[in-house]
Amino acid sequence: MAFSKLGLSDPILKAVSELGYTAPTAIQQQAIPIILSGKNLIAAAQTGTGKTASFVLPLLEKLNAAHYGHKLRAKRIRALIITPTRELAVQVAASISQYGQHLSLTSMAMYGGGDEQSQKQRLLEGVDILVATPGRLLDMAHQRALHFDELEVLVLDEADRMLDMGFIGDINKIIERLPAKRQNLLFSATISQDVRYLAKSAVNDAMEISVSANSSATPEIEQWLITVDKDKKSALLSHLIQQQQWQQALIFIETKHGAAKLVSQLEKRGIKAEAIHSGRSQAVREKLLADFKSGELSMLVATGIAARGLDIDELPKVVNYDLPYQSDEYIHRIGRTGRAGASGEAISLVSKDDFKNLCAIESRLGHIIERREIEGFAVKKVVPVSILNFVPKSKR
Repeated sequence: MAFSKLGLSDPILKAVSELGYTAPTAIQQQAIPIILSGKNLIAAAQTGTGKTASFVLPLLEKLNAAHYGHKLRAKRIRALIITPTRELAVQVAASISQYGQHLSLTSMAMYGGGDEQSQKQRLLEGVDILVATPGRLLDMAHQRALHFDELEVLVLDEADRMLDMGFIGDINKIIERLPAKRQNLLFSATISQDVRYLAKSAVNDAMEISVSANSSATPEIEQWLITVDKDKKSALLSHLIQQQQWQQALIFIETKHGAAKLVSQLEKRGIKAEAIHSGRSQAVREKLLADFKSGELSMLVATGIAARGLDIDELPKVVNYDLPYQSDEYIHRIGRTGRAGASGEAISLVSKDDFKNLCAIESRLGHIIERREIEGFAVKKVVPVSILNFVPKSKR
């Protein structure tokens, strides 16, 4: 199917073509016609499926069609996209600018850590599409820096992540302020019971769609792990980077302290790396992300939350230095590579302490992750065989 079959106008099709997109992804084929029809939507779509374009393209189309003769009043917005993190807000806003480059619609990203006064000034002019994090959005509403009486569309992006981060209270307070007559769109990597509870209050009478539940385990992402003693992890990672001549990798770690420590350990072995986490300033985080995207920075150590919204074409490797406690978080992480059909590698360093997390992840995937051995890194604390390999004695 071609984008031209989805009901998008020439200026948007031109932008899509200039960006090199030739055909819509599965989620785009399903979501765009529903959104253009004005219906409410709940969509399950994981990272790397083209999720952002699936709501940004029809949103631009709808707002542009009704744009002529429409005069935005001060402090008003027509569409609101709520995201869990500032990085994702920046990423979505950038996509809006790219897809809408031949339109006269306005947009902006608003988040904590940004200059509040300049954000207020920008809102004075009115904005067609506002991308915002919950905390800063609610703060601006309390200050009467923006009003929602002209809002036409609400988008909740990565709803599961917002709930995980404890934003349910803020989101409910925001929803209470919105006009009852509006189109509601909810996108989430997983549709959990908590997400459905949120959907009851925010997205009633909605259509529901889902892309392949197993998209996380497609052949384009080569997944493998190495069992290693905890105190040997940094040495093993350094060995892999140097001996296998890795060009670029996004390395996930659980804590801010651990990220800083790992960067120091890598640098002692001659490997330049930087850490990105919530403890670093917004300006520093944006600079690191820009350097990583451009290839100037080859090794980026990140906590899970800090890396949300990080979208890099053809990222070759994702490394789980620490396995996440939630199996869905593993899916999010490895989805940073192997995007849009490109190939990628997801490598996990697994110690005995990670065994329960490993079992949960492999159960979520529905298969065992291949184990590889690296000479010189034999373990003292053996990681047990996964429960997926368990065979009762009667069948042995």
